[in-house]
This record gives sequence, C-alpha cells and structure tokens, in this order.
Amino acid sequence: MITRSRPDGREELAADVRAAIRDVPDFPKPGIVFKDITPLLSAPALFSRVTDSMAEGAAAMQVTHVVAVESRGFIFAAPVAQRLGVALIPVRKPGKLPHRRLREEYALEYGTDALEMHEDALGVGARVLVVDDVLATGGTAAATRRLVERAGGTVVAFTFLIDLTFLNGRQQLAGSPVDAIVEY
Repeated sequence: MITRSRPDGREELAADVRAAIRDVPDFPKPGIVFKDITPLLSAPALFSRVTDSMAEGAAAMQVTHVVAVESRGFIFAAPVAQRLGVALIPVRKPGKLPHRRLREEYALEYGTDALEMHEDALGVGARVLVVDDVLATGGTAAATRRLVERAGGTVVAFTFLIDLTFLNGRQQLAGSPVDAIVEY
C-alpha cells in the first residue's frame, strides 16, 4: 500500500470523483450497486485531474511501461502513459491480441477467466505501473502482475480510480504499492 500523505488537492479530487460517480442499483444483477464512471468521463477537466493524479503518484518510481487492463483500464492508462512518457501495454481477454501471447488464468467465484499479453511486450528490467478503473477482489490485478513477471518485468505499483475495500483486493497485491483515488 502506498503510505504517502495525500498531496494538496487529493482530498478535493476524491470528493469531486465521488460526486461524479453514479450508483446504479441492481446492475448487472440484483443486489449489485454498479459504480458508473461515465459521468466522470463526460467531465474533461475532472478526467484530466484524475489521470494527472495517477501519473503523479508514479512519477518518481522510474516507470518504463504502463500496463492497461481491459477494458476500462485502457481509458485511464493511455493518458497516464503519455504523461509519464512511457510505453503503453494492453492486457486483454483471450483471443484479442494478434501476436504470440502469454496467458494467465485466474479464479472467479464460479470458474476461471484468463488474460493475455504479447510475449514481447516487456523485457527484463521493465518497471511497470498497472492501471485499471476498479480494484475489487484483486484477481484480475494479481493475474496481470503474474503476466508482467513472466514477461521479465516488475510491477512497481498499481493505481486505480476506485478501490472497493470491502472486497479486500489489496490482499491479493501484497508486496506492491497500491493507490486509489476513491475508496468505498
């Protein structure tokens, strides 16, 4: 966990993000309260503040690559990579990447899923920031870290827009700094 104090304005940013996120009850199924980020994406200044904050947290970590987790992670990772001046690497669901791939399966509540990354996307010594929109149970992020390690890289940190703390996802990411703009 990143244990730095919040930079000036971070509390204000978190409050603005919370105000922009729309709760959608019973989506995608009854009992779930979906955190809809589309109102935030419709606010260009707020969206820019979010991605600036994600990049600022990693600026001193000598990141060489930003890894974006499909699909909403792509939205946040691309501007973060541009701000950091580093490569952007997509991690996708199976069958979406055209070149030779590494594949990592991970457990879901009922069954398994998988992620893939081009096997030549990183090299030995790559210092990676993993970016996604939501940290829930941590399974997707942990599988992404395993892909990065198999490709020769090291995850130096994870950054998320939202951390659903009641699902304990940070436990899956022990040993790596984890940052989120808002927590629920």
